Amino acid sequence: MHIRSLFLALSLTSLLAAAGCTTTNSSSTTMAPISAYAATNDNGVDLPRVPITQVDDKYRRQIINYETDEAPGTIIVDTKQRLLYLVLEDGKAVRYGIGVGRDGFRWSGEAYIGRRAEWPTWYPPQAMIKRQPELKEYAGGMDAGIMNPLGARALYLYKNGNDTLFRIHGNPDWTSIGQAVSSGCIRMINQDIIDLYARVDPDKRTKVVVLEG
Repeated sequence: MHIRSLFLALSLTSLLAAAGCTTTNSSSTTMAPISAYAATNDNGVDLPRVPITQVDDKYRRQIINYETDEAPGTIIVDTKQRLLYLVLEDGKAVRYGIGVGRDGFRWSGEAYIGRRAEWPTWYPPQAMIKRQPELKEYAGGMDAGIMNPLGARALYLYKNGNDTLFRIHGNPDWTSIGQAVSSGCIRMINQDIIDLYARVDPDKRTKVVVLEG
């Protein structure tokens, strides 16, 4: 729905090489090149190109200066700004643009990643099916694929051992980035969730902090 704990110990130079980032005019920011959003084949699925130049630069993947008391490896979601940060060492973070929950569906607090999946099956929650009866046909699950709402990867958020039903996931609709349109899940461009997924240590309960928005 991958580089591991050693990834966070790499030097910034090595990190940027692994991320495929390129330096911008700012000495404190490195922005992913347009090629990072090119069409690609991922595990047999053809991902289309994202016309990233049509997306505000604010939402383009980049490594920035970012001061926080949270430990490296923590994910911080700023719903108000529509941004997600993966905390690195040395006062840095990888920043991604996101789509967030619409009015009445936004939430805040702490959780952790209790499960990860590549090209996950999507199961619409019963509450969603009740609101949108046309989704009943997917009650048994929607197969993975380019039009699956969870996209290329999903990070499942848990709290106290329970699935919150919220996810950080990819999405086929890049125009939803920067918007408040979801039912509470955090949407990312597919190429960005693949990048984030690769950085999350599968052997740890990665902490996720969702700020009040």
